Formats: sequence, C-alpha cells, structure tokens
Amino acid sequence: MPESEPVTAFSSLLTPAGRRLLEQVCALPEGDPLAAATRARAAAEEAAAAGPGGLGAPPADAAAAALSQARLRARARAKFGERAARMFFTPGGLEQATRIEAARYRAAGFAAALPAGTEVADLCCGIGADTLALAEAGMRVRAVDADPLTAAVAAANIEALGLADRARAEAGTTGPGSVPPGRYGAVFCDPARRGARGRVFDPDAYSPPWGVVEELARAAPAACVKAAPGIPHERIGGARAEWVSVDGEVKEAALWFGALADGPARRAVLLRSGSAEPPAVLDGGAEERPAPVGGVRRYLYEPDGAVVRSHLVAEAAEPLDGVLLDPRIAYIASDRLVDTPFCSAYEVHEAMPFSLKRLRAAVRARRAGTVTIKKRGSAVDVERLRRDLRPSGPESVVVVLTRIGERPFSLLCSEVSATQRT
Repeated sequence: MPESEPVTAFSSLLTPAGRRLLEQVCALPEGDPLAAATRARAAAEEAAAAGPGGLGAPPADAAAAALSQARLRARARAKFGERAARMFFTPGGLEQATRIEAARYRAAGFAAALPAGTEVADLCCGIGADTLALAEAGMRVRAVDADPLTAAVAAANIEALGLADRARAEAGTTGPGSVPPGRYGAVFCDPARRGARGRVFDPDAYSPPWGVVEELARAAPAACVKAAPGIPHERIGGARAEWVSVDGEVKEAALWFGALADGPARRAVLLRSGSAEPPAVLDGGAEERPAPVGGVRRYLYEPDGAVVRSHLVAEAAEPLDGVLLDPRIAYIASDRLVDTPFCSAYEVHEAMPFSLKRLRAAVRARRAGTVTIKKRGSAVDVERLRRDLRPSGPESVVVVLTRIGERPFSLLCSEVSATQRT
C-alpha cells in the first residue's frame, strides 16, 4: 500500500462525514467483529454516496480506519480515561504512549522550571500524549514524528482537545541537523523502543539511537528524555534521573538536562491513576547507599518497582528500621509495621529453606486455597509450583520465594491491609 493511503484513510475520519461514521462505528455493540465490519462498510458507503464533502477515501478504507479507531479507543481508556473517546490512535502509538498521569507529572516539571509559553520541541511525539500535557501546562509545543500517519494522529489529537493555539504536529526527522535544539527553550524526546520483533531494550537500538538522543538533550538549554525503566545506570551520564510507576507498575525513566536538571540526582515517583493526591516521591543522592543486612523478621516489605529501579532501597528501608534479607535482593525485613507508600507490607508467619514437600504441607496446614506467589532471586517456575502445591481450602496465603545467601528460601505471609498500617 502506498505510504499516503493510510494517512488518507485516517484523514477521512476528520471530515464531517467521517466524524459521523466514526461516531456510528464507536456505538456498535462489541462481541461480533464480522457484524461490526459489515455495518461499518454499509455506513461508509452511505457517507460516500452523499456526494461532495463526503469521506475523501474509498468506503472500505474509511470503514477499516473507523473500526480500528473504535477498538483503539476502547483499549486507550486505561491510559487516558474518558478523554480517550475524543482522541485518535495507532496501534504502536497507543502501546508506547505515556499514561496521562505520567505525562501530566512531567509537564508540571517543565512548567515549574520554565517561563509560561516556553517553546518546547517534542521529538518522536508519537500520538501526542506528552505534547497535549505540555500544552495544557502552558508550554508552546512543536511536535515532530518520523511516521506521517502518527504525526497526522498527533495533529488530530491537538485539534480534538482544543490545543491548536499552543501546539502543532508534523512529520519530519528528528536528528540534530533537522531540529536544531538550540532554537527551542526546551526539548522533550521519547525515542521509539519497539521494533518489528517487539520491545527494544538496548538503548543503542532505540530510534533514534541513544547517542543521538543524548546529543539532542545536551545541546538544548533544557531537556527531558523518556527511556525504558531498565536503562542501565551507567548510560545516564550525570543527568537527573527519575523512575516513574503508576499503580505499582514501573513504567518509565525520565532523564532531565540543563535548566530542568536541578534537584536530587535520583528519584522514585509513585503515581496513582485517577487520584488528585500528589505523587509519593523518594529522593537520593548521586552516590548509592548500601542497606544493612539481617535475618527474617515479623514483617516483609516489597519495594515499588520505581524504588528498586532507582536504587533507592536503602532510603526506603531507613524509616522502617529495615534490613535486607540478602544484599543483592530487594526484600526488606523489619519488626515494625510502618505506613509507607513506597513498599507493600506482608506479615511473615513461617520461613523455611525451600522444599516443595515442606511448603505444600505448610500451605495445607493454613487451609489455603488461594495462593499468591511472589519471587525475587528465585529460579522456581511459579505456575508449575502453583500446580504442585495443590492448594485447597477457604483461606489465602502469600508465598514469597527468594534467596538468603546461597540458599533458596520460602516465606509464608499474609498481606497487610492499608487499615492495619495506619
């Protein structure tokens, strides 16, 4: 298919007839894809037959584009909430798009450090999630993406959310020669981290590669770069670094440069979807601190992934009077029950060197039919272990698999509720 055809099919949805078509398709009942496709095709043919001012694309292409948008909007509610019903997406763009909570948190960082109206270049803008947040925070944004369809989708989102006076999106390359970073008050870059085979973990395989991204960021007066949360610390190169989790799942790392680099060298940021509360923030210095090591205690704390990725486990353990079970594994033991946003808490009922026979007997003794298995530093196959335990009964138990020294251990625990921790 010629490169222009996907853009033409998508653009047909932005015409008055296309908007009506999309509204009809989004209202179709779920569960019967064939019936939906048939009705979408019929609606597209009816719109095309209306004459001048119709779709501007073949009915089959417009119907397919409308069906794709309807499916993507349904999926996008998890990231964008109710505004997903007004937005447009591509499959890859939705997969990599920043969640609304993280985009707004980051945009607030721009707004706090830079004058209102600062012009920001959003490079590799995708479907425009960060562009929208930056514009809503008072920045003026020029958004660029190498893929013409993705850039068209970003432009449509800017228009759909009423931000055309503060942002624009266009297709273009993003190297230092094509977008001179010195022309802008700030740069934001979210390099593509997905290829034909799925996610890309090597920063040098990002698009653009990490070296190009870093060059862009360091040449700008202020910059922020979004990276995968697993980026090696040695690749950070002195930038201020934040690891962000949403609802307990670590989503990204953000590296801040230039006028945006003031603040703690490392930070864990914990966000909650749909919450008006400020994020929980844990700060650390440039030098990593070791945490003390000790044995099993009454409570076990599991740090949030952002805390672990930012190497701030020692900082999380300190207010708990906590120790690590093993210096290489991020499980914290303590005799104190402390209300902390940075860790989940479990009460330890039994600890033993790992043995399937002993563990099965312990689970049976607790009459546990529901078993939650967590592990760090263990090679045990969780699903196979769940089958082998043959749990039965009305109670529930949390089994934690880990290593203490060179020995595999299992701990039988119960989760401590928020009420118990207050």
